[in-house]
Amino acid sequence: MVHSKFSRAMIYLLLIFFAVLFLVPVYVVLVTSLKSLDAITLNQMWSLPKSIDLSGYKEAFTRLAPHLWNSMLLVIPATLLCALLGSLNGYVFAKWRFKGSETLFTLILFGMFIPYQSVLIPLIQFMQEIKLYNTIPGLILVHVIYGLPISTLIFRNFYVSIPNEIMESAQIDGTGFFGIYRHIILPLSVTSFVVVGIWEFTNIWNEFLFAVTLTTQSQQPIMVALQNLSGSQVVHWNVQMAGAVLAALPTLLVYILLGRYFIRGLLAGSVKG
Repeated sequence: MVHSKFSRAMIYLLLIFFAVLFLVPVYVVLVTSLKSLDAITLNQMWSLPKSIDLSGYKEAFTRLAPHLWNSMLLVIPATLLCALLGSLNGYVFAKWRFKGSETLFTLILFGMFIPYQSVLIPLIQFMQEIKLYNTIPGLILVHVIYGLPISTLIFRNFYVSIPNEIMESAQIDGTGFFGIYRHIILPLSVTSFVVVGIWEFTNIWNEFLFAVTLTTQSQQPIMVALQNLSGSQVVHWNVQMAGAVLAALPTLLVYILLGRYFIRGLLAGSVKG
């Protein structure tokens, strides 16, 4: 009994240690963003601001606002399309298997392991060829295609657990492919949509490589604009840290609002299928 309590205490202490270690950079970012440029030095990096200065947030928001809108125009439709198409793919591979479906499913999953860098040059050439280079729709297309493998896997693992008898009863009643999906599969998919939605929203929002190579100044999402805040000679650390906080807020809010559904959906997908 004593050994069990001691082990539990050690585990908690270890978790607290790693939590503090993880939160130290967050603390530095927050306190630096609230200081004036003159008050930012290496010696005072850990100290709290003597007075709250929001000038960094004001300048960061002014410079990032257009790119924040670009990110919204990118991430919302891309996430919705990826979730919808992944749901349809998962539905087919779980409940409407056909000859070669397992091979096709494996090939789709292989897309998760293709490095972005290996396809970058032909991707740029292709986007220029179809007139979608330096456009938000072009970035949406790229992210939807790259997000399909993982979204298909999550939905397929969830749909495998749905009893086939439900579908057979619906088919006897004359319900077809899309009718079963709309009236039976879709209402049961809320947790899976939340998982895929959070996953894709976060990945697309934080993605940098495609954003910096497939767009120019006017179409760049917020992560590229955040990098450009650093300047060329003098780094305004308060502005850059304030920009980092502003850029992280949307994903943070998504996790705060939907985090419990995310964990529940992940666990459901891990044990059902």
